Amino acid sequence: MATKPKKKKRQEASTEEKIKAAARKVFMQKGYGASRTRDIAEAAGINLALLNYYFRSKEKLFHEIMLERVQKLFGTIAPILMDDSTSLEKKIQLMAPKYIDLLTENPDLPMFVFNEIRKQPDLLNKHTNLQQVLMRSSFLKQVKSKRIGVDPAHLLLNIMGMILFPFIAKPVFLSTGIISEKNFVSLMEQRRKLIPKWAKAILQTK
Repeated sequence: MATKPKKKKRQEASTEEKIKAAARKVFMQKGYGASRTRDIAEAAGINLALLNYYFRSKEKLFHEIMLERVQKLFGTIAPILMDDSTSLEKKIQLMAPKYIDLLTENPDLPMFVFNEIRKQPDLLNKHTNLQQVLMRSSFLKQVKSKRIGVDPAHLLLNIMGMILFPFIAKPVFLSTGIISEKNFVSLMEQRRKLIPKWAKAILQTK
């Protein structure tokens, strides 16, 4: 008798994950505004009533997926920035490879997150503690001590830009023939080593 509740829980978890997987796909392709719960139900292979049973509204489902995507995008960097035992130089060395691996596997992730944050600026503050993580990070303290009088946000913005922008601009470069898919992969491999060097040069700029 005890196996039935466990089996039901597994089935419910499986159905919920199936819905979330479909929602990720639909939201990433269409964005929040153009997506319908019917689209998600069809992509998940279930009826609309069942989707509504697990997630009462499109907004609730979107916020869960959005939180997951934001945490995936920024959760990679947060532990590095917060680690008091790691030097600034080591942090910089770790950031590029971590992010390039993540974005190679999820190339549409930054554009999706940034588009939705642009439409709903309060999403980050409502659903994450990213601001507190950044403001309290040892990374900012280390940069402040190294570059007195220079806002440490400059270095973080430059590093993030060097990592994220190629993935955001990739469709443009591919469509114009400036680079090929194979060439892009090669460039990203090179940037693993180049970005820490460029960041170090920025730190030394007077």
